[in-house]
Amino acid sequence: MSKAETTNSNPTGAHIVQTILKEVRLARDEESGPENGSLRIAQSALAALKERRVSELVAHFHRTFRFNDHALKLEFTDKLRLTGFLEKSRELFPDTTLEIISIFAIGKHVIAEWKLAATQTVASGSVSYRIPFSMFGSTIILVENEKIVQWSDYYDQNASRRISLAAQFMEWIEY
Repeated sequence: MSKAETTNSNPTGAHIVQTILKEVRLARDEESGPENGSLRIAQSALAALKERRVSELVAHFHRTFRFNDHALKLEFTDKLRLTGFLEKSRELFPDTTLEIISIFAIGKHVIAEWKLAATQTVASGSVSYRIPFSMFGSTIILVENEKIVQWSDYYDQNASRRISLAAQFMEWIEY
């Protein structure tokens, strides 16, 4: 029996280590595909949102992008207006918590399911009421060249208690 036949039929420790390293390299190559890059960018952006780091979140967006909040019927294509929207949300709902329930990537698209909880303060005369609420929603993110070019939020408008936020960013037409 030749030395090559002995090595193949009874693998040595070195051969096993080489096989494992080869599998790790293959797995790493698969991880560097478009799904992983998109997922990494989306996870970083969602973490910034969750931790209320508005400027870091906005930095993930491409210079030409679309941010759609379908529940509030708002669209932003300007980073300054998007920053204003996110900061106003933080101001109106300072105790907001965001929990990512699930997230996955399909090519350049990332889909995240989340739960948001916050408290709305409602003034009634000289008394203010704090009304807690929570809602589930989904975000679809399109990533190209490691930047977000499309962000779409979907959730129940009535459960969100965010109409006062939306009103500050809607275009009003006077007749």
